[in-house]
Amino acid sequence: MPVKKASVSFTDPAFDFAQSLVDRGEYPTISAAVSGELIRARDRREEYQRLLEAEILRRSELPDDQWIRGEGDNFFEKRFLERHSMKDDNQ
Repeated sequence: MPVKKASVSFTDPAFDFAQSLVDRGEYPTISAAVSGELIRARDRREEYQRLLEAEILRRSELPDDQWIRGEGDNFFEKRFLERHSMKDDNQ
């Protein structure tokens, strides 16, 4: 795999974390640790996006009687207060 070189700076906690990954034998070098963890973060984000899209599609296919229709500008606030048996102090 081609490698690009760059000079980067890390906070002490970030560097300590990368070093701890090397010390535990998870990666051979700091560079490998940073690259590997960036790839893992990217993969997690892509998986989250895939799951979110699938959930939106699933919900969009629900029967019409299962949709929550919003009414007014503070519909969700009212719904939250009702659901949690709270009183709206603005009324």
